[in-house]
Amino acid sequence: MEQIPEEEGSEQGPEEPESQPGPACLAWSPLEVAEWVRQLGFPQYEECFTANCITGRKLIHVNCSNLPQMGITDFDHMKEISWHVRELLGIEEPLWSRSIALPYRDNLGLFLEHKAPTGAKADALTFSQFVQEAGLEPYATIPPL
Repeated sequence: MEQIPEEEGSEQGPEEPESQPGPACLAWSPLEVAEWVRQLGFPQYEECFTANCITGRKLIHVNCSNLPQMGITDFDHMKEISWHVRELLGIEEPLWSRSIALPYRDNLGLFLEHKAPTGAKADALTFSQFVQEAGLEPYATIPPL
């Protein structure tokens, strides 16, 4: 299989999220996601991703809570795969100490959750449009203490 193309900049996503519809990996098919998992060093889990139809849009939902349901139960592997997913998508790990007054994810994570479904509306949604419509502060992650 060919190397999966990435957006210019880094594998963490677009350089200017406010004008881009999302990271290039959102367009990946289950086979491309499985190939990425194989390239990470986990060929034994390719079938877990293809059998569960995990596309690039669904990667936002892949974390240590959901991996056992997909058949991945080695905790060290779960942590590593989850870390690579966050790195690929350019999102932060939600902190256990995050205030409940804040959204449960950073803005980019919330945006990618809205990009997960298929359809014209999700396809056309941009980061800046999402932040404005959701009433979020641009690039807000953790407020100053």
